[in-house]
Amino acid sequence: MGEKIVTIFGTSRAKAGDSTFALALETGRLLARAGFTIANGGYGGTMLAAAKGAAEAGGKIIGVTCSVFKSSKANEYVTNEIVTDSLDNRLDTLIELGQAYIALPGGTGTLLELAKVWELRNKGFLKPDKPIILTGEFWKPLVELLAADDPDSGRYVELADNPERAVELIIEELRS
Repeated sequence: MGEKIVTIFGTSRAKAGDSTFALALETGRLLARAGFTIANGGYGGTMLAAAKGAAEAGGKIIGVTCSVFKSSKANEYVTNEIVTDSLDNRLDTLIELGQAYIALPGGTGTLLELAKVWELRNKGFLKPDKPIILTGEFWKPLVELLAADDPDSGRYVELADNPERAVELIIEELRS
């Protein structure tokens, strides 16, 4: 299968010392220890935290950045930067790279990323089927809201209470 890449979506607003930053740090660390390369948006917040965690565990980090953010530079932990020319191409690249996806807490940008990968999976456009893991309690109300309207809508995402469970789910899904 070659390089195993997990794409991580999450907020750029997380700061060192807050719970979301710690969640991302541990997620990156555990993925790297399990032999995964991580891919993310390459900047700050959860992107920085996950990259730092992966780097501390000896992992590789792909940062998919965007030239429209002229004043932003990839964080220091990125080992391979891919520069795209638009936000659409950035997201498409992150989706194409991943064999699995983890969504950490985030805002509208993270919601867009999650919604796109989730809908691609719902429509059968992600082949082979790729796991989508929502870590922590943050996304649970959204899954419940959507499932109230369409019970099948939640079948392509899995909720994980913590990073350990998220990585376990990815390993299990990719083996099957």
